Amino acid sequence: MKQAPEHFAPLARWLHWVMAVLLLAMLFIGAGMVTSVSERHQWLIHLHKPLGIALLALAVLRVAVRLGTRQPPLPADLPKPQALAAKASHLLLYGLMVALPLIGWAMISAAGDPVTLAPGVQLPPLLGADAPTFALLRTAHGYLAYLLFLTVLVHLAAALYHGLIRRDGVLRSMVRGR
Repeated sequence: MKQAPEHFAPLARWLHWVMAVLLLAMLFIGAGMVTSVSERHQWLIHLHKPLGIALLALAVLRVAVRLGTRQPPLPADLPKPQALAAKASHLLLYGLMVALPLIGWAMISAAGDPVTLAPGVQLPPLLGADAPTFALLRTAHGYLAYLLFLTVLVHLAAALYHGLIRRDGVLRSMVRGR
């Protein structure tokens, strides 16, 4: 049997860090969108939509890479509740990274608007135009975005805990290569 890897695969690490930057950008773009009703902030919406679809594509690729590669094990001395929390939080992160763009796409479809990726490039609607559905999806998208932000903060706190306090190699496995 092969020895467990000490580091995540290079593609997994690259996807992790690129998506971390893009997700934080999306969260702040989204916050900027909902705090302003000014027409001069429409550019945020035009940035948010294609970036969301790009993140959806990257999330699907990331799940495939995760399922197709071996990951370093958690430290053997990690308490079981912490190990369970780590696994659950990763499932939640992956779920939110897929669900939020899909809900956003469905929300825009329910508003009767196209998801425009570039001039002349539009995605097909996921749903027909329907105001009550739009309202429900908009609320869900907002609450799930807050949940994603909270989960990212907990993930960051856990990474710093492993890197600065436990010094057990968990953070190092995602930061450095061989």
